[in-house]
Amino acid sequence: MRIIRAADYKIMPWKNGGGTTTEIAVSPEGAPLSEFDWRISMAHVGADGPFSSFPGIDRTLSVLTGNGIRLAFGDGETVALDRATAPFFFAADRAVDGVLVDGAIDDLNVMSRRGRWRHRVERLSGEGSLPASEGLLVLVARKADWLVNGVSLAAGDSAILDAPGHVELGVSGSEAELYAVWLTAP
Repeated sequence: MRIIRAADYKIMPWKNGGGTTTEIAVSPEGAPLSEFDWRISMAHVGADGPFSSFPGIDRTLSVLTGNGIRLAFGDGETVALDRATAPFFFAADRAVDGVLVDGAIDDLNVMSRRGRWRHRVERLSGEGSLPASEGLLVLVARKADWLVNGVSLAAGDSAILDAPGHVELGVSGSEAELYAVWLTAP
């Protein structure tokens, strides 16, 4: 298991230059935005505007803080996301504008290159067990302090675990939140 402390995350500009993103992990390590196989990051969205296009990439977006965002896709589909909605999966090469509901948000972005990797994201709020049967499992602790197979993971930190394996999660604190990201090669 590899622990990534929040202080070690990399802050960089958005692909479209409209803000900044905090990169948690990317593969291959150090890959630019045009060449990654998968990438996990957080972003602060302070204004309405277009999302960066990532050809050949699938994306999952989760609202971490704030009152939410409405995604307005170029084909007319709209989706409202807030803290209570499940992580939302979509093709990152679809034209989409983000419209803030009532003020700025912070979000979690998980992206994977089609044909090389697949991903799924789940928000967890308590102790339990997780399978890590193939690929990688990335855990992003948002609220509370977590124990991952007995190793401490503070709020804001992340852990990357190789499969196969099994993960036991413990948590201290009444408000707990952790995102589990499963990454698998097809």
